[in-house]
Amino acid sequence: MAKTALITGTTGQDGSYLAELLLSKGYTVYGLVRRLSSPNVANIRHIMDQIHLLDGDMTDQSSIITALKESKPEEIYNLAAQSFVQTSFRQPVLTADVNGLGVIRLLEAAKEIHPDARIYQASTSELFGLVKESPQNENTPFHPRSPYGVSKLFAYWACANYREAYGMHISNGILYNHESQRRGLEFLTRKVTQSVAMIAKGRAKSIELGNLDPKRDWGYAPEYVDAMWRMLQQPKPDDYVIGTGESHTVREFVKLAFREVGIEDWEKYVRTDPKHIRPAEVYTLCADPSKARRVLGWQAKTKLPDLVKIMVRSDIERLGG
Repeated sequence: MAKTALITGTTGQDGSYLAELLLSKGYTVYGLVRRLSSPNVANIRHIMDQIHLLDGDMTDQSSIITALKESKPEEIYNLAAQSFVQTSFRQPVLTADVNGLGVIRLLEAAKEIHPDARIYQASTSELFGLVKESPQNENTPFHPRSPYGVSKLFAYWACANYREAYGMHISNGILYNHESQRRGLEFLTRKVTQSVAMIAKGRAKSIELGNLDPKRDWGYAPEYVDAMWRMLQQPKPDDYVIGTGESHTVREFVKLAFREVGIEDWEKYVRTDPKHIRPAEVYTLCADPSKARRVLGWQAKTKLPDLVKIMVRSDIERLGG
């Protein structure tokens, strides 16, 4: 018999890929979406006739309760978040409300309505922040360096607490940076690939960035949603680090993007502006995904050069050519 899943944050990059994956496995898929004056459904437009959209917001308890009662999910994937690190410094209270208290609202509603539902919580490598060791695994101490990271840390421990206190099947996926052609333009990687495409097309002359030295572990989003699904198929809930195991600087990402359009002297197109630099920077993030490989049978296939190629070519195509 087909399973039923509820995804929060359905219209985002991960939500759309996860919805596609679950539909391919025969699931009935419900998606919690915020009501906006201009609906942001570009990522799911091609599957909107196959999923059931429910109005709701992570800051509104009643809408979460209503969504759970309507969908009756066996699996819940919480991907909704205020996910921009830079914005979290400007809107820390909103970030805490959505990312932290929003998770408590969801957990409390699930505990009362569907306590047997299996729950996935989207955690983040930003939990590690000022890293104590590299690469980082599930036992590496946390030290978040942004209101975003702090809000996600609250959510992580809330999930662990509900799991231990009430015996709920809740798993945290500590996902490292994962990108795709569906990444929002507010994110660094997509900003780079779109700007490079525009420069190559003669529609822009430069790109404005912040610090080029931080190192990140970048993977391909469609592969990462498969890891989410695998976590909820396990007999016992647990927490998993998900990444490629490779770390590269922002500078390397930018260089690869320009190289994809045949530009080698990329430095002359890049401007540095302090407004794009975080008040507290996270310098090096690199995953140790050995537990996910061992327990889930999951590992990243797409590495940075291929990821950049996919994103740049997609943005070139969007611009017509």
